[in-house]
Amino acid sequence: MAISLSLVLLVGIILVFMIRNGRIKWGPALVAILFGFLLASSNIAPDIQKFLDSAAEAIADINP
Repeated sequence: MAISLSLVLLVGIILVFMIRNGRIKWGPALVAILFGFLLASSNIAPDIQKFLDSAAEAIADINP
């Protein structure tokens, strides 16, 4: 849960910076947000969560 919340915040911050810098307009940003909500309620959401969890574990296992 903590990983997904921080990932949501990170992606949200990136989206805000992209809108403010003019790299993405409000219309496509709204579509991306709505797509995320619809994707989260789909049948593929658990598979995406498993992928993100395994990616986070792989990153955590990397020793500096």
